[in-house]
Amino acid sequence: MRHHLGCAPGTVSWGALPTGRSAPVLEVDSGDVVVFDTVSQEGLMPDQGRDPVAYFGAFGVPEAGVLDEAAEIAASGLGPVLGPHLVLGPVHVRQARPGDWLRVEFLDLRPRVPYGVISSRHGRGALPGELPGKPLVSRFCSLTPDGRHAVFAHRGGQALIEVRPFLGLCGVTPAGEEALGTIPPGPFGGNLDLRELTAGSTLHLPVQTEGAGFYVGDPHFAQGNGEVALTALEGSLRATVRLSVERPPAGGTLWPLVETPDAWITLGLDEDLGEAMRQCVRQAVHLLGEVAGMSADDAYLYLSGAGDFSLTQVVDIVQGVHCRVSKTLLAGPPGGGSGGRAALDH
Repeated sequence: MRHHLGCAPGTVSWGALPTGRSAPVLEVDSGDVVVFDTVSQEGLMPDQGRDPVAYFGAFGVPEAGVLDEAAEIAASGLGPVLGPHLVLGPVHVRQARPGDWLRVEFLDLRPRVPYGVISSRHGRGALPGELPGKPLVSRFCSLTPDGRHAVFAHRGGQALIEVRPFLGLCGVTPAGEEALGTIPPGPFGGNLDLRELTAGSTLHLPVQTEGAGFYVGDPHFAQGNGEVALTALEGSLRATVRLSVERPPAGGTLWPLVETPDAWITLGLDEDLGEAMRQCVRQAVHLLGEVAGMSADDAYLYLSGAGDFSLTQVVDIVQGVHCRVSKTLLAGPPGGGSGGRAALDH
């Protein structure tokens, strides 16, 4: 089955994640496809005037070029609480139970408008007290006609940003009755801000509540690893996603796991960046044991030679580190040859 879910005052919350008591806005079966029409919060925020028609009009966007849903949400009684992001959902997956995992396949991600915004505010970037020089600094970026790049205008001229759409916010409903803000990610996913979650990737999430309560938000046209100024290139996306219930991974890992056609990606999340790194290493060691049969010692050494560790983001209170492990390299030499002695211990 294929479903469509758009943003409206009745289908979104603003700044808070759903709880187990939240009424679902859509019910689906495992294996169903959902098309999410997301809306970026940029242009709707109070410090931007809460009027997307006027805000984007100042950059030359005609009223017809502003999404009707954005104007409707801005004019409604909704306002940001606990966090800034518009949250579309929750979606109830009928077969999902706590202890299961939800397989989220990103089939297609594409911009709904030909423009986006990068912002820094609240002293929340990587350099609080240094940058930005004003309480709010934003840059409006238009997409090139082919949609492959965004144009970043600056004092010295223009630069390009490669468009790689993904959802900064995607997760399952956290356990517990108290609503959490949308800023910090956690074992439920949420505001992961992982730029690898482009079309063709898969996110595996541990189900926390009955029906999973899947949600999306914070759509991005592009993001640099680290997301150092606070936001990515924010812009509304149409996201086509398949949701399937799956068995938990062997070994009982509790953290989200990402898979792309050519890599496995593990995550570490903590307010302390060093602890986030240690968590990510532990998860990667566990992964290599499961998918390649490595001992913990072998996996630890292999990651030191072949693991690609990166800062996911350093601006969401809970900071993120991710490790990319190539599937091709894990497969070993062509033809199954050993390429030398299998192991050396000193």
